[in-house]
Amino acid sequence: MNAKLWQSYQAGNQVARDRLLEEHLGLVHHVARQVSRTLAVRADFDELVSAGTIGLMTALEGFDATRGLAFSTFAAPRIRGAILDELRKQDHVPRSIRRKTREITAAREAYQRVHGHAPEDRELAEQLGVDLDTLWRWQADVEGAHHIPLDRAPGDRENTSPVPAETLTSELDGDVEESLTHEQEVSHLKDAILRLKEQERVVLSLYYFEELKLHEIAKVLELTESRVSQIRSKALSKLRVELKPLRDV
Repeated sequence: MNAKLWQSYQAGNQVARDRLLEEHLGLVHHVARQVSRTLAVRADFDELVSAGTIGLMTALEGFDATRGLAFSTFAAPRIRGAILDELRKQDHVPRSIRRKTREITAAREAYQRVHGHAPEDRELAEQLGVDLDTLWRWQADVEGAHHIPLDRAPGDRENTSPVPAETLTSELDGDVEESLTHEQEVSHLKDAILRLKEQERVVLSLYYFEELKLHEIAKVLELTESRVSQIRSKALSKLRVELKPLRDV
């Protein structure tokens, strides 16, 4: 990090601000490419970059260089958030996928209210009234349309948590009530991660912290790639359910 440049910016130097924005445009392009690869519908890349640049400017305004956090770690979730906000405005998710998302979420929540714990896939399928293969196909469809790249920016491995909760909490849902502090979100999410099954925690850690691809995780765990994808999707769904009560406050 260029300390002098940051000091100049914090002193109100607009030239330093422009320099910092220019230096981090590569991060915007990187995040935009990540998001673009996960979309079910093709999006204009320049529009993603434009939205991401707004997120970069927001991150620049809110960054405190004295905290010792890498700017890319701080900025990446905000860049992603700005891009995803723009995509939500453009409604890139097909109506059928939104319906499946609502049905799966409602069934999971209904089961958890009755039984006091998140359902296994077979139990969730029964709650939905479909067979297991159909559930897995629905989950794959939903994950393919809604998947948000949650990995941190390359090289930023300062967080020693098994899963980068600070990034996960900003990406799992962008509609958390403003009255809820970021620290509360992170604390609640970390507790939720600890309640996941060991295999689910391992998959999240390998995917989002160690940055392994699904096929690489499959080799490590001696599972099929599709099974690893199912475990990851299920773990993220559980975390979303855990965060939902906070959004309803």
